Amino acid sequence: MAIEVQHADANNFKDIIAKGTVLVDFWATWCGPCRMQGKILEELAKTIDEGVASIVKVDIDNNADLASEYGVTSIPALFVFKDGEIDEEFVGVQQADTLKDAMSK
Repeated sequence: MAIEVQHADANNFKDIIAKGTVLVDFWATWCGPCRMQGKILEELAKTIDEGVASIVKVDIDNNADLASEYGVTSIPALFVFKDGEIDEEFVGVQQADTLKDAMSK
Protein backbone atom coordinates (compact mmCIF):
# COMPACT_ATOMS: atom_id res chain seq x y z
CA MET A 1 0.00 0.00 0.00
CA ALA A 2 1.36 3.44 -0.92
CA ILE A 3 1.83 6.18 1.62
CA GLU A 4 -0.16 9.40 1.66
CA VAL A 5 1.59 12.76 1.47
CA GLN A 6 0.84 14.66 4.68
CA HIS A 7 0.90 18.36 5.45
CA ALA A 8 2.70 19.66 8.51
CA ASP A 9 2.87 22.88 10.46
CA ALA A 10 4.73 24.16 13.49
CA ASN A 11 2.24 22.42 15.80
CA ASN A 12 2.89 18.87 14.60
CA PHE A 13 6.22 19.03 12.77
CA LYS A 14 8.52 17.80 15.56
CA ASP A 15 6.21 14.86 16.29
CA ILE A 16 6.08 13.87 12.61
CA ILE A 17 9.86 13.84 12.10
CA ALA A 18 10.70 12.26 15.47
CA LYS A 19 10.70 8.60 14.37
CA GLY A 20 11.64 6.80 11.22
CA THR A 21 12.46 8.27 7.81
CA VAL A 22 10.59 11.38 6.74
CA LEU A 23 11.06 13.37 3.53
CA VAL A 24 10.02 17.00 4.10
CA ASP A 25 9.25 19.32 1.19
CA PHE A 26 9.34 23.03 2.03
CA TRP A 27 7.27 24.65 -0.73
CA ALA A 28 4.84 27.47 -1.64
CA THR A 29 1.70 27.55 -3.78
CA TRP A 30 3.09 30.33 -6.01
CA CYS A 31 6.31 28.42 -6.80
CA GLY A 32 6.30 26.73 -10.23
CA PRO A 33 9.20 24.35 -9.47
CA CYS A 34 7.44 23.45 -6.20
CA ARG A 35 4.35 22.37 -8.13
CA MET A 36 6.58 20.21 -10.36
CA GLN A 37 8.19 18.71 -7.25
CA GLY A 38 4.76 18.07 -5.77
CA LYS A 39 3.79 15.90 -8.73
CA ILE A 40 7.03 13.95 -8.39
CA LEU A 41 6.36 13.43 -4.67
CA GLU A 42 2.83 12.19 -5.35
CA GLU A 43 4.25 9.59 -7.75
CA LEU A 44 7.03 8.69 -5.31
CA ALA A 45 4.47 8.16 -2.55
CA LYS A 46 2.81 5.48 -4.67
CA THR A 47 6.05 3.47 -4.69
CA ILE A 48 6.75 3.56 -0.94
CA ASP A 49 5.08 1.10 1.38
CA GLU A 50 3.29 2.51 4.39
CA GLY A 51 5.48 2.30 7.49
CA VAL A 52 8.72 2.44 5.53
CA ALA A 53 8.90 6.23 5.24
CA SER A 54 6.72 9.34 5.17
CA ILE A 55 6.49 12.35 2.88
CA VAL A 56 5.46 15.67 4.40
CA LYS A 57 4.86 19.07 2.82
CA VAL A 58 5.38 22.34 4.69
CA ASP A 59 3.95 25.51 3.11
CA ILE A 60 6.52 28.21 3.87
CA ASP A 61 3.97 31.01 3.56
CA ASN A 62 1.96 29.53 6.42
CA ASN A 63 5.01 28.34 8.38
CA ALA A 64 7.70 31.00 7.92
CA ASP A 65 9.17 30.40 11.38
CA LEU A 66 9.58 26.69 10.69
CA ALA A 67 11.22 27.39 7.32
CA SER A 68 13.54 29.89 8.99
CA GLU A 69 14.43 27.40 11.73
CA TYR A 70 15.71 25.00 9.06
CA GLY A 71 17.49 27.70 7.04
CA VAL A 72 15.23 27.44 4.00
CA THR A 73 16.14 30.28 1.62
CA SER A 74 15.28 28.68 -1.73
CA ILE A 75 12.41 26.37 -2.63
CA PRO A 76 11.66 23.63 -3.17
CA ALA A 77 13.90 22.59 -0.30
CA LEU A 78 13.80 18.92 0.63
CA PHE A 79 15.14 17.39 3.83
CA VAL A 80 15.42 13.71 4.67
CA PHE A 81 15.04 13.24 8.42
CA LYS A 82 15.96 10.02 10.17
CA ASP A 83 14.69 9.73 13.73
CA GLY A 84 14.40 13.52 13.99
CA GLU A 85 17.85 14.35 12.62
CA ILE A 86 18.61 15.79 9.17
CA ASP A 87 20.31 13.11 7.07
CA GLU A 88 20.27 14.79 3.64
CA GLU A 89 19.25 18.12 2.10
CA PHE A 90 18.34 19.08 -1.46
CA VAL A 91 17.45 22.41 -3.08
CA GLY A 92 15.56 22.58 -6.36
CA VAL A 93 13.51 19.98 -8.17
CA GLN A 94 14.73 16.44 -7.49
CA GLN A 95 13.77 13.29 -9.35
CA ALA A 96 11.97 10.45 -7.58
CA ASP A 97 14.92 8.05 -7.84
CA THR A 98 17.27 10.51 -6.12
CA LEU A 99 14.83 11.01 -3.25
CA LYS A 100 14.00 7.33 -2.93
CA ASP A 101 17.72 6.50 -2.72
CA ALA A 102 18.22 9.14 -0.01
CA MET A 103 15.30 7.80 1.97
CA SER A 104 16.45 4.19 1.78
CA LYS A 105 20.06 4.68 2.93
